[in-house]
Amino acid sequence: MTEYASFRQRLDAVLRTLNVKRVQDFLIAENQWDADTPADPEFAMWMMVAGSPTLSDLHGRARKWLVSHGHEADANAVLHRDKKQSARQGKGRGSKGGGDKSRVGESKKK
Repeated sequence: MTEYASFRQRLDAVLRTLNVKRVQDFLIAENQWDADTPADPEFAMWMMVAGSPTLSDLHGRARKWLVSHGHEADANAVLHRDKKQSARQGKGRGSKGGGDKSRVGESKKK
């Protein structure tokens, strides 16, 4: 398993707890966040949940939280992108479209 795949698997396991403090502690320990980053860790957690294909069973809860906290545009951007990627991947298997390989939670490397 690659280093990123291992990180992503562990991140998704922590995200699945929906415990902001645990997510924050994990990302700080992994040198992805500082103690004061991001300014709104709960928002960041729900965005990561919404952006994770392996947490699709939690996408409804993520959408509900994001919308109820004034982040409908963000929810639409992330959750609709995932649907478009799934549709694109389902069509034309030989096409290049593998989609975005963004690494949520890896925005801050030291």
